[in-house]
Amino acid sequence: MEHRPDNRADIRDFLARRRAQLTPEQVGLPTSGRRRVPGLRREEVAVLAGVSTEWYTRLEKGHISGVSEDVLDAVARTLQLDDDERTYLFDLAKAAQPTPASRRRRKAVDVPPRVQWLLDSMTLSAAFVTNGRLDIVATNRLARTLFAPLFASPTTDGQGRPNFARYWFLDDDSADFAADWDGAATTTAALLRAEAGRYPNDKALRELIGELSTLSPEFRARWASHNVRIHHGGVKRFHHPDAGDLELTYQPLDLPMSAREAHSLTIYTAEPGSPSEDGLRLLASWAATHEPHPPTPQSPAR
Repeated sequence: MEHRPDNRADIRDFLARRRAQLTPEQVGLPTSGRRRVPGLRREEVAVLAGVSTEWYTRLEKGHISGVSEDVLDAVARTLQLDDDERTYLFDLAKAAQPTPASRRRRKAVDVPPRVQWLLDSMTLSAAFVTNGRLDIVATNRLARTLFAPLFASPTTDGQGRPNFARYWFLDDDSADFAADWDGAATTTAALLRAEAGRYPNDKALRELIGELSTLSPEFRARWASHNVRIHHGGVKRFHHPDAGDLELTYQPLDLPMSAREAHSLTIYTAEPGSPSEDGLRLLASWAATHEPHPPTPQSPAR
């Protein structure tokens, strides 16, 4: 049996930062006198959440094991956490419970053929599958062509498998591919932060975060902000080396393939009749006539 992870530092940092971001006016408290710290005081959070100051102070120091869902809900409401942040707080509490850590260990799985068939059926949308660490583990042809800079990047692993986090933070050329590099990098760090809250025992994830923290000041700054992101989707713009400027909508969907490994299916498409749709059709035509079907990257043994 493994010991549960010590995530007290993450809990402490997350709650303290969210408390510092709130003003008394935002929670309906009167403001008078000089305040020595930004945001709310611990005792103010405690009063608003309906708990003692001593109890909340202990919670903010990372002692979250055994805390009831009602209390966590009250703290989440008081700190005005959004849905993703609330989920993250509950994930931190779950990970701190005195249960065998092996229940939440990750186990790599191969992408089943039916998933590849699904990807291949999408000929005018770029579709790919990622795991929680943002490795691309399966694609259709159009996705491989759209994200050709990632597959050509020196940040791919020994099997040619790209990782979005390594690409954005360790490949200088990524700033030429993404029209909004800053937004892509910020979202990526927030996704990894949420994943670390869910699976603190994931060795590969810890190694990835350690690598990025060591090599990328941009990642360190975003990691320290403790922003989290779980549900996302919207519009991204790329400067593609062959198709030019593309504005694409994207939507990730949960893809259940294993009880112990999280996967997401992401689909990129363009507005019908737009220049970006013309560019995507150009890439689809090129992929269909020039590129053989890309092999599904295999998950490394762990």
